[in-house]
Amino acid sequence: MMKKWWIIGVAVVVVFVGVLAGPWAWGTFIAKDDAPAATVSTEGAQAASGPVDGQWTVTPGSEANVTAAGYRVSEVLNGARVHVVGSTDQVTGSVDISGQKMTSAEVVVQVAGIATDNGLRDGQFRNNVMDVTAFPTASFTIDSPVDLTALPADGTATTVTANGSLTLKGQTRPASVDVTVLHSGDSLIASGSIPVTWTDYGITPPSLGFVTVDDSGTVDFLVNLARA
Repeated sequence: MMKKWWIIGVAVVVVFVGVLAGPWAWGTFIAKDDAPAATVSTEGAQAASGPVDGQWTVTPGSEANVTAAGYRVSEVLNGARVHVVGSTDQVTGSVDISGQKMTSAEVVVQVAGIATDNGLRDGQFRNNVMDVTAFPTASFTIDSPVDLTALPADGTATTVTANGSLTLKGQTRPASVDVTVLHSGDSLIASGSIPVTWTDYGITPPSLGFVTVDDSGTVDFLVNLARA
């Protein structure tokens, strides 16, 4: 009988500790991700092998620069601030360049493909936050030409500003982004980070008692482009 009550006591303690430590464990081992947003790497870059003018299309990229897009956001979890990154390689798009000016550009992301390191969070994101059944894609398009005359041809990168429109959850708003661009060999590589206030796009940041997500974050991308 004493052994039975000892086992029950241990079980109660385990459950009690689990309730208290669950949010802490989520923050310490699951939700924390301090990795920087993906940016263009010049590792192994080559001099440009041709003119920048032409039609370009998004490709998977290389080991140094893998095409991906997603989001970054901070949250307060059980009193501790943690950082969350979600990303996907399900990215398509195209760019037209004429007279060393980017005249059109579109990047489209399959939102259901965006994942973090935790499936529970991802399910909440896809179903309750973003409603991917009704709004399967997010996109960014430029609204005015982007000058690329200063883009180096020696395998180094430069930064240009692109003014365009960001669409999230079916809501489109103006967005300006500083884009790092590299012309390496016969490839173009570009990355950027767009600051976003979620409610501007009809997105309600989750507040679930033990976790409260910030009202703002960033939408990040790194795309590789090959000639179409």
